[in-house]
Amino acid sequence: MTKRLSSKKIFLVVTLFTILLTSFRIGWISYYKIPEHPHANKGVLDLSAWHFDDRTTIPLDGEWEFYPSSFNLQDEEKNRHYAQVPSNWQGDLNPNDPKQALGYGTYKLKVILPETPTSLYGIRLTEVTTAANVLLDGNLIAESGQAVEKSKQKGPKQRPMPVFFQPDNHEIELTIQVSNHEAPLEGGITKSIKIGTEKAITKESQQSKTLQMVIFVIYLFHGMYAFGLLWIGKGRYRKELFYYGLMLALAAFTNLIDDDMIVALPISYEWYHRLLSFTFISTLFALLQFIKAYFKAETLSFRIFVIFYSILSIAYFIVPYQYYYHLAFGMMLLYFSGFYFLFSQTIPAVRKGHSGAIFILLFITSYTLNMLWGTAGNANLTNIPYYPFDFIMSILMIAFLLLNKHMQIVQQNEEQKEQLQKADKKKNEFLANTSHELRNPLQGMISIAQTLLNGHKEVLSKKNKNDLHLLVRIGQQMNFVLNDLLDITKLQEKYIQLNRGKLDLRTIVFGVHDMLRYMEKEKSVQFSVSIPSSFPMVYADENRLIQIVYNLLHNALKYTYDGSITISAEQENGMAKVFIKDTGIGMDENMLKKVFLPYEQEDASITSIGSGIGLGLAICKQLVELHGGEISVESKPGEGSTFSFTLPLVHERDAENEVAASEEILNVSSPHLSTTNAILTAQNIETSHVQRAKILIVDDDPVNRQVLSRILMEENDIITAASGKEAMDYIRKKDWDLVISDVMMPNMSGYQLTAKIRQQFTLSELPILLLTARNQLEDIYTGFQSGANDYVSKPVDALELQTRVKALTDLRQAVKEQLAMEAAWLQAQIKPHFLFNTLNLIASLSEIDPGRMSQLLEEFGHYLRRSFDSQNIQTLVAIDHELELVRSYLYIEKVRFGERLQVKWEIPESLHTEVPPLSIQTIVENAVNHGILKRQEGGYICIRILDNDTHYDISITDNGVGMEERHIQQIMNESSHQLSQVGIRNTNKRLKQLFGTGLIIESQTGRGTTVRFKIPK
Repeated sequence: MTKRLSSKKIFLVVTLFTILLTSFRIGWISYYKIPEHPHANKGVLDLSAWHFDDRTTIPLDGEWEFYPSSFNLQDEEKNRHYAQVPSNWQGDLNPNDPKQALGYGTYKLKVILPETPTSLYGIRLTEVTTAANVLLDGNLIAESGQAVEKSKQKGPKQRPMPVFFQPDNHEIELTIQVSNHEAPLEGGITKSIKIGTEKAITKESQQSKTLQMVIFVIYLFHGMYAFGLLWIGKGRYRKELFYYGLMLALAAFTNLIDDDMIVALPISYEWYHRLLSFTFISTLFALLQFIKAYFKAETLSFRIFVIFYSILSIAYFIVPYQYYYHLAFGMMLLYFSGFYFLFSQTIPAVRKGHSGAIFILLFITSYTLNMLWGTAGNANLTNIPYYPFDFIMSILMIAFLLLNKHMQIVQQNEEQKEQLQKADKKKNEFLANTSHELRNPLQGMISIAQTLLNGHKEVLSKKNKNDLHLLVRIGQQMNFVLNDLLDITKLQEKYIQLNRGKLDLRTIVFGVHDMLRYMEKEKSVQFSVSIPSSFPMVYADENRLIQIVYNLLHNALKYTYDGSITISAEQENGMAKVFIKDTGIGMDENMLKKVFLPYEQEDASITSIGSGIGLGLAICKQLVELHGGEISVESKPGEGSTFSFTLPLVHERDAENEVAASEEILNVSSPHLSTTNAILTAQNIETSHVQRAKILIVDDDPVNRQVLSRILMEENDIITAASGKEAMDYIRKKDWDLVISDVMMPNMSGYQLTAKIRQQFTLSELPILLLTARNQLEDIYTGFQSGANDYVSKPVDALELQTRVKALTDLRQAVKEQLAMEAAWLQAQIKPHFLFNTLNLIASLSEIDPGRMSQLLEEFGHYLRRSFDSQNIQTLVAIDHELELVRSYLYIEKVRFGERLQVKWEIPESLHTEVPPLSIQTIVENAVNHGILKRQEGGYICIRILDNDTHYDISITDNGVGMEERHIQQIMNESSHQLSQVGIRNTNKRLKQLFGTGLIIESQTGRGTTVRFKIPK
């Protein structure tokens, strides 16, 4: 719900919106207002003193000579009289029958043109009912349909028609033969005929068609969007989307066949009007259905409207055409009743604070105003070119409505997400507490049963012994379930830590098989192990590996009634890959998708053993991944399943490195550790890095530096520094993935070094790990306050250090990948309106300047090719590649905006350096769109590159509208999430990470902006 509005406020909002739309319309009318011009008088129009230009056309309105029921004007002077053009020729065609509109006749006008020579003139016929032949000085120059004296064949509705001619002298005789054998109530020249130069007529015609096409495309895209959402949502509870899409589709189709008739339908004049009227009322009907579904309204007035709409729709197709125009009253009544329903449903909803109702109210207002102005245009009360803004405003209001609804859904989802997270946390706590509470009595039951078995064997019967054995097995199975509940909770809370070592995989497998032997006895299942005794050791946590194999074997035995279960292993890319294959019931595609999800399981009815609670495989997956491996499954119903998982291997060389590193750490950092578990080498730690991490170790003690290097050097590139100052020098010269620094150092402490680094890099851009001799609260608090990501207490434990280093370097790698994704996003950031405008420009140039069109097409192709070049996903590209993309972009914008955009290039002839891809392009595009083009008169942009001894200075300067300092700070704010600023922020981040310094922006409001950066040589 939104804020409730009173009736006064609603009236004020609607009034202001109406004034706004009306102001746009009046401005459009004023802009295209026809200047004062001569009118035809008694068949003569004197334009000798009129100055024709290539922007303005004037109507040939006034008194024309009219010859009713005649195409041959010889000997027809007695029938001549004067008729007003434009007008319905009822009364002029047959004075004895003033309502007669069917027939034919001839209009004639003598036009005196100015003596100033003009190469080519044109006239534009907008509406002639229903066919016309156009003659100039007695010669036929154009036909709209075929004007004939008698015709039984009905012709199609004719679209507006431009006609061009070159007069032989300064006086021309324009003759238009008109016939109407279809429209019973209207005929003749019913709309103004315009005259002007060829360019003026072409411009007027093309502009109207282009605007219509733009509105059609907008409606079509929004309609496809609505139907797409409907399809994605499977149509459930989305009636409003269907009717919204239907309304847009009908409006788009109507827009296509009305006015300039972008598409001329191959149907008769009569059926064209029947179809057009039907689409008008059907659009209104779809709109009402949309409002009804949106507000879930059930009113008697709407039911009456539906009945009325149905009757009128049928009438439009069956009523004889001579009575067709009498249905206009029915259409007017339908529209009034429809508007009443729309406002009667929307205004109360706005009063009640219904979310989005205000946008619907403004949409209806825009729609209503458009219909009223359209009616005025059809009645010749206004005479302006096609007006698109009411359509655009209508779509804009619905877009705001959908956006508002989307934001509400997002907010609702966030609230539900928080509730689910809280419920999930409470569930985990409940499971953990329940498991702990059940464990003690369960263990007591098992202990009592085992005590009876062990202590009273002599007095127990065979049946009692079997029952006690069964009780122990059931209790142990329940104990595993409780362990699963505890483990899944620990895994979700990240509590489980691995204690990894060298393990014999065969030993583990046979041991687990012994644990599950009682299940095998109940079934005719053959168990086999195909792992050679020479198979290398695996590097894993023994207890967790047992748990993994146990869960997988238990699952295989549970769903295999007869057949075999085979365990095998192979080496693959330095990993051990273990296979557990069974010939059981298998799984279908649906189950395969969720087999590793918690609490998901096969139907309990398919097994007699019991279905459990569906945690075993989920725990297996998380434990395998915790070891750095992967787990997968292949299965078909009735053919069995094959589970496979990977674990890291251990080689002899690793063992030797482990012992050597252990001795090193024993002598220096951890004298109390044993040689068997002091250090685990970096090679044994599973890592996701493709490239070696670059780590800077800072410590004033050379022994500590050597020890840390030995621990981390296997999987990382290590550089050491003896002081904070030396470390800062390294940081300025090179890109690092992690800084490990001791806290207690002379001159510059680790805290100071951390704070200094944080002035240039964020927590994610350059992680910092502090080494502290104490782990008291004040030490930890100071480290985090200075900007550290993590800390490790001395003496250093190798496993802890390697794990924390891996976590931080993974964070650094994730940030790099995010920046690469943003750069790739920039690559795909060609805005649809830029493409659309460029294509429109190409289309317009094809008629007036094919040469420039060809050049523009070539540059447009260059622009697209370079924009989507695979080089753009690299860290750096040659500067020539970047500049060629900028040249193509500026060439297109220069053609579009002409003198409004001036470009200056100040670059050396030869450049040999590299820049981040799409960096200069992003800054240039921002300068053009948000700087220069915001000024009415435009401006210039200057791309300058200065060659210095140690670096290149690259600057982009414009004299656009400029920015305030707060706006610059907002753009450079890395925590901002505005998509419109992601390009500049991404470029700034990449420059800082690659070269240590980012963008420098200088701007003054009204005077322009300069953005520059440095590229080291």
